[in-house]
Amino acid sequence: MPQLSITTIATDTPMGAQAYQRQVTSRAAEALAATGEPWSVREHTVRSLRSSLPGDRRLPLGRLARASASTRAVVGRLLYRGDDVSHRMTLELPPSPHADVVTLHDVVAWRFPDESAPVAAAAEELRRSAAVICVSAFTAAEAQELLGITDPHVVPNGVDPRYFDAAPLAAALLNGLGLDGRYVLHAGGAARRKNLHALAEAWPLIRRERPDLRLALAGPEHPERTALFEGQPGVHLLGRLPDELMPGLVAAAAVVAVPSLYEGFGLPVLEAMAANVPVVAADTSSLPEVAGGHAILTGPDAAAIASGIIDATSGDSTLASMLVAGRAHAAEYTWERSAAAHARIWSAVR
Repeated sequence: MPQLSITTIATDTPMGAQAYQRQVTSRAAEALAATGEPWSVREHTVRSLRSSLPGDRRLPLGRLARASASTRAVVGRLLYRGDDVSHRMTLELPPSPHADVVTLHDVVAWRFPDESAPVAAAAEELRRSAAVICVSAFTAAEAQELLGITDPHVVPNGVDPRYFDAAPLAAALLNGLGLDGRYVLHAGGAARRKNLHALAEAWPLIRRERPDLRLALAGPEHPERTALFEGQPGVHLLGRLPDELMPGLVAAAAVVAVPSLYEGFGLPVLEAMAANVPVVAADTSSLPEVAGGHAILTGPDAAAIASGIIDATSGDSTLASMLVAGRAHAAEYTWERSAAAHARIWSAVR
């Protein structure tokens, strides 16, 4: 029976990449069984030497990220013993000597200096791997152009079914967050590519036209976000919220804003569509691809973002048809479909 291992790194601040890992890993055995051949699937969670997080392997992750390709290869031979196929879901992990499958969500480490530095040997390892899985055609093109990867596989993410069923958060919960009226939601990180500086410049223009609107910013605390928005009228810095609140928070929003300069995928676009909420997104990177024509796309500058959000909250009758089409579009992105595509790749490289 062929052996697949799926290996991740433990983190106390899970984001979109960790949602991907959880959703694909939980469906891996079933997806492989559907190919007609039984597989053995095991999961590994690597943590750093001093981490108190749950996991079943320990590695010096900081040193490993800076290590040479040859040193990382030695560690990989130990980590993936017994595998036929090894899927490492983050570039920090070393390569496998067996069929080495890697997920590449984006190339921000190479594109943006304020992001974490790229793993020193990552580009070389990606070129040598059995398969590179990219979450969008945009990311696949970036991988080919910037890293020299040939024939990457495009396997889009899925949408958590909770967003299709989500009821807006109860008024008491919203009031507890300071959201006692209509609000624009931005959820995610605050790196410079998220373009929060343009959203901050846009907000006074929006408030001038829509003085009843609030701006809700959900995500891990970040000094740049705080500096940009603290003291602005109608802005609520929510911090990192429990995952179980997010579908209801999205469903209760008047608009979800995704003004990013660069996204490898842009899952918040589809989550909002699934919850019947209008999306205003920048016409950049993977966002038009993921939106599929069912969002209000704007330039990434403050004036364009403001205009898009004002239009999205106008009550125009055309918004209703956009919402219906957007929800149907989001329904095409399932984790079952994503896991099935992963299974075909695992089987092919064995």
